[in-house]
Amino acid sequence: MVNYYESLKVSPTASSTEIKSAYRRLARKLHPDKNDGSEETARAFAVIAEAYEILGNPSDRASYDKKILLARYNGASNGDSVFASSNTHARRWRQMVYEHRYNEIIDRMIAEERRESMDLQKIIFPTVALFVSTLVVGIFKPQLYSNSAIIGKIIVISLFVAGVIHLIGRIRDALEKYTYSRDELHDSILDENEPVVKPYSRVTAGVFLIFGFLFCLGTGLLIGNYIELVSVSMPSMFTNSLKPEFVFYPPIFVLFVDLMHAFALRVDQ
Repeated sequence: MVNYYESLKVSPTASSTEIKSAYRRLARKLHPDKNDGSEETARAFAVIAEAYEILGNPSDRASYDKKILLARYNGASNGDSVFASSNTHARRWRQMVYEHRYNEIIDRMIAEERRESMDLQKIIFPTVALFVSTLVVGIFKPQLYSNSAIIGKIIVISLFVAGVIHLIGRIRDALEKYTYSRDELHDSILDENEPVVKPYSRVTAGVFLIFGFLFCLGTGLLIGNYIELVSVSMPSMFTNSLKPEFVFYPPIFVLFVDLMHAFALRVDQ
């Protein structure tokens, strides 16, 4: 049975990122276009391509690992180790080892999927919070800052600064993980650098954020023109006109949403 881990020169416990990096490194070295169409390197390239096709897919990799375990323990029956013993306790021990190893495979898959989900949530939650808070501000037009005492204004400004720093950090991390710039478009599997595998361009992401922000603000203002009950009933907190202080509130809301999300994750863990 072909050992795909040996083909890619990685450990059986390697992460999906390590497997992907190993494949790219070998592919750049063995690609036929870089070796004058050598038949030997073409065959080697086909081997690593097949290995990556299996190991790069979590479900296929789990099935392959299971076959590896079965082949290892079944093949050991021809030897003189404990694996070859027909003793009831030995067979039970072999089954326990097999189940433990397979559980490790499943746990690894779950952990990788969880990390990917966590990374995605770190941009989805702030983005949705930014858009929703902008919509709400456009509708109700709060004036908490204007009507606050000095200490209240200091608190609002401090939270705003913290929120902006936090939001910029989240956006920067998301851009680095999920977007590519035009300068990276020349990358390919034959380049010395990693090829572009990110799904979106930074221009597209920037347009999405700006358009989403303006759309939510415009929609909020449009809805707010027809809903004046709040500003009439609580004029000290809300107003009919949008003031410059509206920029304070979305970053603060994003900060609180992320803090609650982080707390919920800690409780869940």
